Amino acid sequence: MKIDSYRFGKMVVDGKLFDNDLIIRPGCIEDNWWRVDGHTLMVEDIRSVIEEDKPDVLVVGTGKYGILKVCPDTETFLKEKDVDLIAVKTDKAVAQFNRINSTKKVVGCFHLTC
Repeated sequence: MKIDSYRFGKMVVDGKLFDNDLIIRPGCIEDNWWRVDGHTLMVEDIRSVIEEDKPDVLVVGTGKYGILKVCPDTETFLKEKDVDLIAVKTDKAVAQFNRINSTKKVVGCFHLTC
């Protein structure tokens, strides 16, 4: 999958418009992604995706202004699962996701607003 564009509150993936936070997994997109604690990425928010898909890399778009934070326990969980973490503002995360998606197994979690 390729992310065609991103702007505050909107993302186009393979020609389809999304206006809710989303997770891009190999072969599918989960839109309307909610987290246990809105602006903190916790293990519970990604555990099933990581354990089912076993990605090499998790790309996290932390929002236009970088408000979403990755909990230290989440970083530890990813290290234990041997998953590299890239957590940057969503516009940069889009570029990272597109760059590595063809060479590694990647899951992308994107906060589209703040």
